[in-house]
Amino acid sequence: MPDIEFSTSAGPTRGYLATPAGERGPAVIVLQEWWGIEDHIRSICDRLADEGFYALAPDLYGGETTAQPSEAEQKMMALSMDKVEPQMCGAADHLAALPGVQGDGVGSLGFCLGGGLAVWAAATCPKITAVVTYYYVMPHGKPDFTAVKGPVLGHFGTSDEFISHDEAKALETELRDAGAEVTFHYYADAGHAFFNDTDRIGTYDPEAAQLSWERSVSFLRKALTTVS
Repeated sequence: MPDIEFSTSAGPTRGYLATPAGERGPAVIVLQEWWGIEDHIRSICDRLADEGFYALAPDLYGGETTAQPSEAEQKMMALSMDKVEPQMCGAADHLAALPGVQGDGVGSLGFCLGGGLAVWAAATCPKITAVVTYYYVMPHGKPDFTAVKGPVLGHFGTSDEFISHDEAKALETELRDAGAEVTFHYYADAGHAFFNDTDRIGTYDPEAAQLSWERSVSFLRKALTTVS
C-alpha cells in the first residue's frame, strides 16, 4: 500500500494508494482534512481496502502536513482550486484506469475540507459518481451543485462548532434543490471531526464514527458496484 505518483493536467501528483485483497473492487478517492495526508487519512484508505475498495488519497499539500490548527488553516486557505480540481480528477482517472477496478464510476469521500472537496469533485470530475461528505467545509466558494453526478451521503454532528446544524440543513436543502439525490445523517451532540480517532481536537465520538462508517461503506458499495 505505497505512496504513488500519478499524472494530472496540473502536473504529477503524489498520493497514498491502498489496494484491496485480490486486487479487484470499486474505487474511491479520499480527500484530506486540513492537516494534510497524515496517518489518519492513510488509515482511512487502509480501512477502505479492508472493505474491498481501492482507495487513493491525492496529496494536495505537496507532501507537507501539520498538527497546528493555525498552520493548517493557512495551508487550506492557500490551496488553489485551479490546481486542486485537476489533482482530484486525475486521482479519479488513475483509479478508473487500474485493471482491477470494478464499476462504472469512482466515489469521493472526504472530511472537513475534504468533505467540501468531495462534493466539488462530483461536480467537476467526470469519473466521480458517488459522494460521501463528512462535516463539509469549503472555504473557496462552491461548485455548481446542479453538476453533481450521483448520490450524496452526508454526516454532520449537531454540536459542530465549524458548521452549525442549521448550516448543514441549509446545505442539504441547497443540494436537493439543485437536483442531487441527497441523504444527510445528523449525529446528536457530536462535534466537528467526530470521526477522527486521533482525537486531535477532543471531539472523537466512537459510536457516531462507527455508525457513520457502516453507512458510508454500505452506500459506496451500493453506488459503485455494477449490478449485473
